Amino acid sequence: MNDKTNSIVMNADTLPGQDDVLSTDKERLHRKQQLVAAFRLFGKFGFDEGVAGHITVRDPEKADHFWVNPMGVSFKQIKLSHLLLVNHKGDVVEGQGLLNGAAFTIHSQLHKARPEVIAAAHAHSVYGKSWSTLGRLLDPLTQDSCAFYNDHILFDVFNGVVLDTSEGELLAQKMGNKKAAILQNHGLITVGDSVEAAAWWYITMERSCQAQLLAEAAGTPKLISDTAAAATFGIVGNSMAGKFQFKPLFDVITAEQPDMFE
Repeated sequence: MNDKTNSIVMNADTLPGQDDVLSTDKERLHRKQQLVAAFRLFGKFGFDEGVAGHITVRDPEKADHFWVNPMGVSFKQIKLSHLLLVNHKGDVVEGQGLLNGAAFTIHSQLHKARPEVIAAAHAHSVYGKSWSTLGRLLDPLTQDSCAFYNDHILFDVFNGVVLDTSEGELLAQKMGNKKAAILQNHGLITVGDSVEAAAWWYITMERSCQAQLLAEAAGTPKLISDTAAAATFGIVGNSMAGKFQFKPLFDVITAEQPDMFE
């Protein structure tokens, strides 16, 4: 064997493209682990309501596919092996279980319309759905709620369970480039450029709804000025802040519930 041939054999493990494959596999696992942790956190915080609710993450290789929870598996018990890979036609291409029709209808349209969105989260949590019945945006009442200052919409359409893709298309259109929507008489939905951000926006939006409901029940809240709200948004409302806020929650839930990665 000549030196040239020997060199080719010795370097076979670094053939062009292999590093990309390994990198993609690593990113896929990361996204799926963050997704399962988000579900477990939603379960821990009481955001589950029967079979309602779903979080999705775009596959890093197949941009028109996303990973989602199967319908009927509790947020509190979901594992990595339960996740479904679904394409934008609604076909389950990997995994076993039922696809939630509303999950597909809403999330497929958001992922189609917004390539920058990596993940989206929706649930029927108590304070979010309670606030949604008022048909109002959140006010900048607290530092935390400033994360949504001029960055969420009211989707004032409710026609029952969302099973028509045209409603998903309309939601994506109305959201534009904003991170969240209050779905009137329904609940909340948040999006982000990572699972971590999308999940954190949901968690803190739910708590912001709770805070405003409590404040208005007690009296007339004092609003943060537009100038201060905008400045605060710049710090607490950016994507990196969302990811960083999620990290301690991820660390705690993975230490408490390591079985989620089975």
